[in-house]
Amino acid sequence: MSYSLVTSAIILGAALAAQGQPIQSTVDHVDQFRLLKLVKTGRSDSAFRAAQAAGDAFFAQQFLRTDGVGANVENGNLFLFTRVPRADLKGTGEWYNHFPARQDGPNGQSCVSCHNQPVEDGGGTTVSNINRDPFREAVLGHFIRRNAPHTMGMAGPQLLAEEMTAELRGIVDRAKESACRVSPGRTVSLRLIAKGVDFGIVSVTRRPGAGIVLSVDLDQRSGIDSDLVVKPFQWKGSTRFIREFNRGAAHTEMGMQAVEILHTPDEDGDFDGVINEFSVGDLTALAIYNASQPRPVTRLELADLGLETVSTTERKAILRGETQFKNVGCAVCHVPRLTVNRTLFREPSPNPEYRDVTFPAGRHPLATGLDPAFPVSFDITKDQPDNIIRDGQGRIVARLGSFRRDGRGGAIIELYSDLKRHNLGEPVAEPVDETASPIPTVPGAFQGGVGVSTFLTRALWGVGSTAPYMQDGNSTTLTEAIDRHEGEAANSKSAFNGLSEPSKADLIAFLNNLVLFKQEAEEEGPASEKPTFTQPNREQMRTMMH
Repeated sequence: MSYSLVTSAIILGAALAAQGQPIQSTVDHVDQFRLLKLVKTGRSDSAFRAAQAAGDAFFAQQFLRTDGVGANVENGNLFLFTRVPRADLKGTGEWYNHFPARQDGPNGQSCVSCHNQPVEDGGGTTVSNINRDPFREAVLGHFIRRNAPHTMGMAGPQLLAEEMTAELRGIVDRAKESACRVSPGRTVSLRLIAKGVDFGIVSVTRRPGAGIVLSVDLDQRSGIDSDLVVKPFQWKGSTRFIREFNRGAAHTEMGMQAVEILHTPDEDGDFDGVINEFSVGDLTALAIYNASQPRPVTRLELADLGLETVSTTERKAILRGETQFKNVGCAVCHVPRLTVNRTLFREPSPNPEYRDVTFPAGRHPLATGLDPAFPVSFDITKDQPDNIIRDGQGRIVARLGSFRRDGRGGAIIELYSDLKRHNLGEPVAEPVDETASPIPTVPGAFQGGVGVSTFLTRALWGVGSTAPYMQDGNSTTLTEAIDRHEGEAANSKSAFNGLSEPSKADLIAFLNNLVLFKQEAEEEGPASEKPTFTQPNREQMRTMMH
């Protein structure tokens, strides 16, 4: 859109807001009931393609004032964005009084404002770092910083989290069953191990007295909340599923408010004069789009397909570095690969822990067409539309965007994370613990403080493409990032520092081998030989939706 049109839209929005008139969004919203109808009538593939295309458009769209982007940052002025949290603005309708309550922003017009390095859906530079004021104190020394991670392959972590949570809950159930059979006063203890990751111990005691009364003790759990729900998103591991992540980011970073976080569809929670900024269908589309983004790859993979040049010397260094990565202990937390048994991603999820039983403000999803019995779905091992590699004759030779099958009906997620929280010590300590704030970043995500130095194990897939590093983006190189590891990672850091310089270089070469790659579906092969699920354009999408 031209500068003059953007300017006109902003002026129009300001004029209508000044008159006290609600401004209806001009965004081409997705109707959740139409997606539901497609699924119910056996056109699940059409529902997936329509949602994926709409989500693609939303992710890249530069939202305008008339769409609801930004918020009333300062009453009576045309200020829509702020890089600095404004807890000092406590006037009527101003920053401090927005609903849901803010810790930061809004600070950008689109998702790609932050997620754009080295490609769309990638990470963010330090310029796009987010400043948060968790306790809304307006004290600069208590601000914390967050660097934007890449958003590729997000279906993998969510599906892993769903299955790991089910395993952990199953272990607690087995401990309870065993405790029912022991003598009163006795305790049954089991290790909480899911997909090989140790989350500590659960102890169940049968209390003395008549009848069977059990006491469950989770004080010896490790790296997870007491609800035993694995939360794979956000630096602190505070967010359960992609939809939850998206609507929180849309509200806090862009000021685009999803109707499902508000009390009523027509509520203007950020006082910008615009209502119904993101529909339920819009959030479904964004979740499907993020979930279906191609998985991160390796330079060696690309080289084997002729898409990257890796010399024999580099290849040997990468392979040696992989061995060093394991030898120094990095792979203990940055687990190279985990496997999911179920390859179908569904939005909403069949697991109630990974969908909204009720929306954050209390409304029921079923009334909006969001029905777990009829989800929008796709197979993570074959349906992603990007990174389909063809030979010179247009034949598909690889689906780099999809996850590999494991030979047993599941999928391999080469995440390089255990999806567990760890204390990394003083070098990464923040001035305040945002998870102890009564004002959650994402409505409903508050679980209690986890500590100023404790973070979810960062997934290293794509790390070779996503400098800077660590939660604050303050590590400009991988070596600097490793050097900031203390606490539970102190032994691995010490082992790395004990390597010879050539061995250190090999390990870094291995990490730089883990990259992001994206070849858009519409750019594949001859135009006459596109995959049957190539993303439709907006006009085609509207046709499918109707």
